[in-house]
Amino acid sequence: MSQIFFRQTITYEEQNAPLSLFELHQQIREELELAFPESYWVVAELAQVNVDRRKGHCYLTLVDKGDDARQILAQAKGTIWASRYQMLSRYFEEKTGQPLRAGLKVLMQASVRFHELYGLSLDVSNIDPNYTIGDLARQRQETLKRLAAEGLLEANKELELPLVPQRLAVISSATAAGYQDFVHQLQTNSYGYTFETTLFQAVVQGHESPKSVAAAFELVAKYKENFDVVVLIRGGGSQTDLSCFDDYKIAAAIGHSPLPVLTGIGHERDESIADLVAHTRLKTPTAVAGFLIDRFQEAEELAEDLYDRIRMFSAQQLKMTEDRLERLHLRLNNTTMQLLQGNKERLEQLSRGFLLKPKAYLEQQRHQISDLEKDINSETKDLLHEREKYLQELSVCVEGKSQRWLHMKEHDLNTLVHCLETEAKDRLQKSQIAYSKYSDKLEYSAQKKLQQENHRLKLLEMSIEANNPERLLLRGYTLTLLNGKIIKSTSEVKNGDVVETRMQNGTLHSMIVNIDTDE
Repeated sequence: MSQIFFRQTITYEEQNAPLSLFELHQQIREELELAFPESYWVVAELAQVNVDRRKGHCYLTLVDKGDDARQILAQAKGTIWASRYQMLSRYFEEKTGQPLRAGLKVLMQASVRFHELYGLSLDVSNIDPNYTIGDLARQRQETLKRLAAEGLLEANKELELPLVPQRLAVISSATAAGYQDFVHQLQTNSYGYTFETTLFQAVVQGHESPKSVAAAFELVAKYKENFDVVVLIRGGGSQTDLSCFDDYKIAAAIGHSPLPVLTGIGHERDESIADLVAHTRLKTPTAVAGFLIDRFQEAEELAEDLYDRIRMFSAQQLKMTEDRLERLHLRLNNTTMQLLQGNKERLEQLSRGFLLKPKAYLEQQRHQISDLEKDINSETKDLLHEREKYLQELSVCVEGKSQRWLHMKEHDLNTLVHCLETEAKDRLQKSQIAYSKYSDKLEYSAQKKLQQENHRLKLLEMSIEANNPERLLLRGYTLTLLNGKIIKSTSEVKNGDVVETRMQNGTLHSMIVNIDTDE
């Protein structure tokens, strides 16, 4: 029985006992406490600020973007515990006018902490608001410089504000108290003026407001023909919620607006960048409504003043015109009487002359008409005779030319038919000769191809016969099969398989007990 052996060597090296994850984290915590025993002042940007309303803790996500605001270089978690958060947040908001919110850059005092379950974090113990105030001022100046460089700082102010803005595109939140006050004051004005307001809803506080307000401005621009001005209002909130109106996106949207923009954002003391870029800045939404009503009242007073001026001027012009007409009436009467008297005398003279002249004139015209009639009859007869003679000559000429032209075309046609017959016969003869040549060539090629294929088939038969397994067995080779299939690799069999080995004079059946591979 033939056997195939398989050998495998296993090497095992003793190693130190592994640590659990908890034990590894304990070592990391101990090393960090030794390496960073004190607190450090760290500058970072607040990416997320989440306050646990139940426990009072504030959880921060801190990032460092370096010089490129699109790339985050470092990120960490931070925590302000409830015992410090109320004091720090209130102090920060009093100093900066801003709450702790995403997007602010802060300078904070923090300690490095590592927890086995929650990982690395920074415990914030203090925040310096002066750094954030300086950073906000820097951002504001950079935004103003960028707007000035792009020509957007004064672009909206250069637009002409309509005398009576009546069709208003209002950008605000539908639930904002300032919007409700604005609409109520317009609708209940004591003068009875009517305004058409269309609300374009937008978020007017928080981190999402710049994108939302800019989108509302883009929508207004699509329907600019339907409006006179754009009103950006907000109210009913703390001053700390108004920082979004210093964002470049809102200011650029106002600068690109095709309509004048009125702002009533709610700043009582400070002036936002949106106020600086807008055509007209007013403190509150109700102040915007009052401005529009005053604009209406000024236009009405101007119209009444113009009406009084026009009425006085018209009365003066009417009086002057009446005096002038009176003078013209007298002058016209005198001139008319003189003209009538002169024309009356002339008509009398002409009437006496017309009694004698018509008869002589009519007789003279009758003689002229008789002479013209005779001349026309004579000239008509001569002209008809000449035209008849010319047509006869022309008919004879056309008939002769037509016969000659037909004879020439008949001769050309006969010549063309003869040429076509001759050419067709020549082409037919040439085609017959070519066909005969191609037929002989094709027959020769087919016979040659058949001889070559017969020779190739004989060579294949000899090759197949030479590789016949029976001949290989006669030369001393064996064939090993498993389930009727030839085994070509040791991977096709396993221990316990029964294989069949064919030889020249018989067949052996073997069981695999071991497999030995060549390495």
